[in-house]
Amino acid sequence: MIRARIFFLCLLTALFCASAFAQNNPFAPQPAPPLPAGMTGADVNDPRAKLKPGMYDAGEAAYGLKLLTMLKKPEPFQLSSDPNDAKVNKGVTAIAGDPKNVPESMKLVLAGLAFANSDLAFQGNHVFQGNFYGFSIYDVSDSAKAKPISTIICPGGQGDPSVYKNLLFFSVEMQNGRLDCGEQGFPVPAPPAAGQPPAPSAEKDRFRGVRIFDISDIEHPKQVAAVQSCRGSHTHTLVVDPNDKDNVYIYISGTSGVRPDAELAGCSSGTPDKNPNTALFRIDIIKVPLKAPQNSKIVNSPRIFMDARSGEIAGISSAIAHGTDKAQPTNQCHDITVYSAIGLAAGACSGNGIILDIKDPVNPKRVDAVNDPNYSYWHSATFSNDGKKVVFTDEWGGGTSARCRATDPNVWGADSIFNIEAGNKLKFVSYYKMPAAQTDSENCVAHNGSLIPVPGRDILVQAWYQGGISVMDFTDSSHPKEIAYFDRGPIDPNMLVLGGDWSAYWYNGKIYASEISRGLDIFELTPSQFLTQNEIDAAKSVKVSELNVQNQQKIVWPKGKAMGLAFVDQLERSGSLSAAQITELRQAIEQADAKGDVSKLADLATNVEKLAIAAKNPMDAKRLTALAGFLNPASH
Repeated sequence: MIRARIFFLCLLTALFCASAFAQNNPFAPQPAPPLPAGMTGADVNDPRAKLKPGMYDAGEAAYGLKLLTMLKKPEPFQLSSDPNDAKVNKGVTAIAGDPKNVPESMKLVLAGLAFANSDLAFQGNHVFQGNFYGFSIYDVSDSAKAKPISTIICPGGQGDPSVYKNLLFFSVEMQNGRLDCGEQGFPVPAPPAAGQPPAPSAEKDRFRGVRIFDISDIEHPKQVAAVQSCRGSHTHTLVVDPNDKDNVYIYISGTSGVRPDAELAGCSSGTPDKNPNTALFRIDIIKVPLKAPQNSKIVNSPRIFMDARSGEIAGISSAIAHGTDKAQPTNQCHDITVYSAIGLAAGACSGNGIILDIKDPVNPKRVDAVNDPNYSYWHSATFSNDGKKVVFTDEWGGGTSARCRATDPNVWGADSIFNIEAGNKLKFVSYYKMPAAQTDSENCVAHNGSLIPVPGRDILVQAWYQGGISVMDFTDSSHPKEIAYFDRGPIDPNMLVLGGDWSAYWYNGKIYASEISRGLDIFELTPSQFLTQNEIDAAKSVKVSELNVQNQQKIVWPKGKAMGLAFVDQLERSGSLSAAQITELRQAIEQADAKGDVSKLADLATNVEKLAIAAKNPMDAKRLTALAGFLNPASH
């Protein structure tokens, strides 16, 4: 019954859900290999495995994370538990059409998606939380007293936001989006025949694309532009060109059906061999003039999947993934993370993970692509801070299914960690999956996360829907491990009700998680055997004025005692220095901080440099080199 309900939800929305694609070699897809003998799923003995269910009274388990605040959704996005409530019917209408044609048992599931919280963006003391029905802005200047300050009703899903100065960008993909943000929407087309794509009707006031709001008055955002696109915007990526101070760019990732030419001129679908102008097999790029955002427009639609050797538009494809019987050409990206400081982007593109050269942001060029027979749908990506690794996620089941049960393979619906080698080529290293078993009524799969800026380590905090939050250390990309977590019990013990953490991001010392059904969670890290207070303090020392996670910023640590002590703690943990050496280093760093006495640091820096040269462990050598740089008196 649960699977049937979720399938029906997927068929109607085409938003969360992904086709069963996966990749390994883009030019020669391989059959999925048999699962290794003895492969197991998640741990049934983990404290998270059998938590008490409930909406706001569910059982909780945590390690290394402390929940500071849980803010319930603003009233306009809350739902009654009565399947015949007027707002429930409004949500059902947005997703599935006339509520009279929808079984009561499905109404709350569908309405929950229509009012689901989605992604997050950050600026100053404000958190911007997207919702399929609009967005909310929170004041988080005091975590204990965080509060919503404005809620904008603007249906259209899925509502991913990003912010830049006085502008907020907002993704719209569903059929009910209107240019004027009206709640009346449009009639939902009848579900397509089996195996056929939806056939959207032409509506002159329908909006699918990227909305642009002026947020100069944070309590009263005002829509100033709405850039239409052929497939709408499932997600988007803010791109800041360091050589262009007058404009920013938006990469649109559309995953839905192509709208008709009668609704938006120039839109058409089909395979490239029959329609070389198809709106599939591309992304769209918006140029936003900062002084005149009303003039924003699409300036390029690059064919990033093209085979550069043959010119074939459908140039890369999935592997023969679990759940499929043949490779599929890749025609969309779900999410693109740009890292302008290194001139690269990582695209999670349904059937493939790709690397783009974005030195010219209007003309990105693909430089590598991989696929994987264990991957169903490449969903999102995160670079390591040094740009030498990338973590891709697999949204097996589209985010609406239970995929973290003890019986689910631990390399399906997981993270994959790649090293970026010479020529910006991707080399697979390992998988990571949240290790605690979840129930049949908890949607759970790898989803959105961000780096935690602990110097000397690669650490990712990540949402897993109703699997909660998992913090992964992938400093050793061959052996990723969990170092902290938080989880709640299922919303409902008997049926899968959509919920859990959509995204979990570190921002200026706290972790913020967008809870799909409940609201906004705010956490802080706590010391453990895997993470010291000095490491946490060093991470907290990094401050940014804005954060849009898909526009990854290079982390730069300010010089301070916590940074030096964090390296010392790591070297102590690895056993690479003696107890006497650790004590001497700590005392010298403390004294230099308290009294400004750096006299001992020069000699220590020289000694640590020698230890770095002699170190056999490459990670310890890097930490010793970084510590020597910190100890150099010239750096203080």
